[in-house]
Amino acid sequence: MDELSIKIKIADREYPMKVKRHEEERVRAAGKLINEKLKSYREQFGLDDKQDLLAMTAFDCLVQKLAAEEDTHAVDTSVVEKINHLNQLVSQAIL
Repeated sequence: MDELSIKIKIADREYPMKVKRHEEERVRAAGKLINEKLKSYREQFGLDDKQDLLAMTAFDCLVQKLAAEEDTHAVDTSVVEKINHLNQLVSQAIL
């Protein structure tokens, strides 16, 4: 079978899940990053409430995701513009 049963520990709680074999490393890395962010916020702000820490971590992750999507969109737009310009140059050279 292509799925694995694994357990990911986040904020001192274990979460069983089934993941595709090729996604296991990414899922484990995500769990590790979440725990690192939780620890960082705990140390930075002196918070112990897990709900607050998880909310801050979720918010931070979403902000980073949105920023990455904006960057990707900007790159995609730039690439499309350059391809269109190259197409125009090629069309002019052919005529």
